[in-house]
Amino acid sequence: MKIGFIGSGGMAKALAGKWAANHDIVISGRDAAKAAVAAQSIGVASGTAPEAAAHGDVVVLATRHEDVFAAIDQAGGPEAFAGKTVIDINNPVSVETFQTTRDDGRSLTEAIAARLPGASVVKAFNMAQVAVWEDPDMSYDGRPLVTLYTSDDPAADAVVEALIRDVGAEPVKHGGNLHAYQLEAAAAIVIKFLFAGRDTHTVLNLIQPEIKPVH
Repeated sequence: MKIGFIGSGGMAKALAGKWAANHDIVISGRDAAKAAVAAQSIGVASGTAPEAAAHGDVVVLATRHEDVFAAIDQAGGPEAFAGKTVIDINNPVSVETFQTTRDDGRSLTEAIAARLPGASVVKAFNMAQVAVWEDPDMSYDGRPLVTLYTSDDPAADAVVEALIRDVGAEPVKHGGNLHAYQLEAAAAIVIKFLFAGRDTHTVLNLIQPEIKPVH
């Protein structure tokens, strides 16, 4: 796949680093020099936000949640994302109250989808810290890490599930984007634990006990 990143921080590097061997990636950021260094460190290309958006069949929004709409505009606005799968990895969470900050009853993902009506917007990769996505072994207490996602487009489902498997995790669809706010609220739980001093590999994992045959 061709993947463009809007943002060049830790999450962009971690995910792009996992995908670099199998996908064609361009990373962008507000600081072009920083984006170039990040891209070089994992062996992928760098460019401007419009270049990253134009490059990607998949575009990952990897900015701070406060900056996501400005970043969309800098990349070229809604037209630049038309026909693409857009992955929202952001969490609108206050690090003072550890509550979600959206006050209109919608998730950030739904707001992004409203801003980008020509794109297929997906929520994924938001429920764990950078260190988790950098981990070469995505097994936690002997179980694979489950990555929940939401989507309103079956074609986008196939794309995001392939990318989740490519980082070494197991994809599980939580539902349509109407349920994305639940993933953001779940991330707030993890963020609160991290700020309380828990290990950076702290995760909420979906565990389904093995189904044993009836005798």
